[in-house]
Amino acid sequence: MAHHFATEIPPRLSMWQRVREYAVPPSMIEEAAARRAVGDWAGACAAARVYVDLDLRAVRDRHGTDLTARLRQDLRRLAPDLLRWHMPRSAPDGRLRPGLTLTLARYRRPGGAPLHLVVRTPPARADGGQHMSLALWEGPGSGSPGRHPHPHPHPERRFRLDLHRHLWDADRVGELAWRCGVDGIRSRSAPDAGHPPDDPFPADATEGRVGLDSCWAVGRWAAEAELLLRAEGLPRGVFTVRLGSRSRTVLELVAPDDSHVPALRPLPEDALPPHEVAVLPVLPEAAARVLPDLELLRAGLVPAERLHPLLVDVLAPNGSASVGSSPRPPGDPHRVECRGEVHRITLRDGVLTAVDHDRDQLRREEMLVALGGPPLPCLRAIDAVHRAPEALPAVRERLGHGDVTGAFAVLEGLLGPGAILRDGPLRDELDSAMARRLEHGLFRSGLQSSHLAAGDAGSDGIPGARRARSDHRPRLERRTPPSVRHKLSSRSRPRIGLLP
Repeated sequence: MAHHFATEIPPRLSMWQRVREYAVPPSMIEEAAARRAVGDWAGACAAARVYVDLDLRAVRDRHGTDLTARLRQDLRRLAPDLLRWHMPRSAPDGRLRPGLTLTLARYRRPGGAPLHLVVRTPPARADGGQHMSLALWEGPGSGSPGRHPHPHPHPERRFRLDLHRHLWDADRVGELAWRCGVDGIRSRSAPDAGHPPDDPFPADATEGRVGLDSCWAVGRWAAEAELLLRAEGLPRGVFTVRLGSRSRTVLELVAPDDSHVPALRPLPEDALPPHEVAVLPVLPEAAARVLPDLELLRAGLVPAERLHPLLVDVLAPNGSASVGSSPRPPGDPHRVECRGEVHRITLRDGVLTAVDHDRDQLRREEMLVALGGPPLPCLRAIDAVHRAPEALPAVRERLGHGDVTGAFAVLEGLLGPGAILRDGPLRDELDSAMARRLEHGLFRSGLQSSHLAAGDAGSDGIPGARRARSDHRPRLERRTPPSVRHKLSSRSRPRIGLLP
């Protein structure tokens, strides 16, 4: 009879557990920290697979030295591996949320809109390698210049980290404790800190509006809303919290004066018209939800030593900040029952080999298999490990998150560095990962295989790729280039008629 757990792990926590295990490998954290320690912020970004799509000299010539100095200071304080750790993820695979532009810092300038230091994720069709890019957004109408235009260059209001610098700034990680309410920590001396009430509004007012799920940081909403409205230039006011794809709640931050603790008051659904609700400030996702690391620690799904080293002293002071190396190869050989005996299969000379058979015998058996004969159990076990090893899910997760180095380390530990991959699920995963990385390279270089409207999703090993067919007429849509639109809609196009 199969065993059943008394309490199942929620899908959201299961996703974040896999993300914490595979998305930011220890090797990336070590290399990024080493380069950041010597002041090489560009090298740290390269180690964390973050492109730098900005030129400080061009920024200085265009916006002056003062703004460039502030930008350079933020880049030196940026921990790109910590930023990747806290980036928004999409369910159920836990990969980076595609097509996202997220604000890290805002720089006010006289006589113009503030400049935004943004991080961008590629669209879903080009997410191979899970790369990100840093850029400078100059305001509405600036677009996304370059050879690889972004589908959504405007910063997303729901996902912004300029109000949560502790999630990417290495010098402000210590603020994470009181910003997340760890163990009820409330620091009035901390900058911009408030006293969040245990329950911002009565339970009867919350019923039907805000779920009682533990993933929502309802106790912090008042303090975080005060920071949000202050950044918008409003001492008090109305804001929204997105609770789902089709659900949001409208709240008002109220207080008699600055000496009183601000409180939240829910507004009726018909208090404001929809067009006014749409332009209200949105509480960022980082403030609306509990930090996933806290949820994982409280549920016992991730030990303290598996956290990011910059977070161990803050979230688990008694934990260890050691970062493990790449997975070690298995020390014990495989044991297979072959011809009434137990034979060993282990790595010899960099290749997985049946050590209890001599080379001549193995060569004869391989020739017999090539002619259609039955293979030895040892050879059958080696072939199964090559085609679909037990570590295939771990390899698939690492490849999905862009950790090619870690995936090959696992394979070398299982098959040996001199192994030749055979046809099967393992090789299909590697080929698919390579195709996705090629698609990302085409996106970065501006060499798309076809326009988005010129085909449908391909099924030849490149998930999400668009393939044009000779018998398929492209569909007109919003993103169709003007030249293609004019060609397809023009009445002067030649027609094939009957000749007299």
